[in-house]
Amino acid sequence: MNWKTILTIAKKDIKEASQNKAVWLPILIVPAIFVLIIPAALIVGFSSAGTALESPLRDPDFAMFLNRMPPFMIELIRGLNEVQSGIVLVLGYLFAPFFLIMPLMFSTVIAAESFAGERERKTIEALLYTPATDAELFIGKVLAGFIPAVLVTLVSFAGYTIVVNATAYPVMQRLWFPLPSWYPLVLWVSPAISLLGIAFTVLISAKTQTFMGAYQTSGSLVLVVLALLAGQATGVVYLSVLVGLLIGLAIAVVDVILFSFAVRAFNREQLLTATS
Repeated sequence: MNWKTILTIAKKDIKEASQNKAVWLPILIVPAIFVLIIPAALIVGFSSAGTALESPLRDPDFAMFLNRMPPFMIELIRGLNEVQSGIVLVLGYLFAPFFLIMPLMFSTVIAAESFAGERERKTIEALLYTPATDAELFIGKVLAGFIPAVLVTLVSFAGYTIVVNATAYPVMQRLWFPLPSWYPLVLWVSPAISLLGIAFTVLISAKTQTFMGAYQTSGSLVLVVLALLAGQATGVVYLSVLVGLLIGLAIAVVDVILFSFAVRAFNREQLLTATS
């Protein structure tokens, strides 16, 4: 396997994706919303609410919700006032699954551009006749979606850490973020869910003629993240370090299964037939 060829294909696809507004615009807008706007707005809102948060936080149902949380969260919240507790619960705990939307969205949009986009631009025929093997072509295109998604997620996480700590510092009086549960989420679950998005998009792109068609269909995977969010908000799932590791493992198993199908589905003859 020629890694120089693989990296050349990946670089080419990343360069072409960066020239498509439908690809790079979400990569700019979504982190700005999740990293800057929402955290700052929530912290300002909690600070302005002040003692008005006292009644909701003392509700018996909410107390039951807190008692079932991971031990590290119970210890963290103990001794905090209403505003501090609200910031930690929402931005440090409940907000965490939202962060998975970024790697999923970025990987699917770039993968859709890489596979279906070339077909739409009528450039896939020339690429498929290159000396690269099917495996090299496939891996190069997968890396084109995976590498930017992971890098943008890591940069966004660093930015979120800075924004949350800086904006909340007048209230918290210390640097309190990131929480332990975020490390497996960012370093393990995010890469796994990026690969999930790519594998799903590869399978969809084999049958879809346009970039937007492949992207919109693969976008249904966001339901996975929304299910995790709903489970955490309702107390069905509590995102601890162990739960994060197990979720990442489950997604990784699904990745292996989907990629086994995707590798078999990806061949030059099928892609050329699909273009006709």
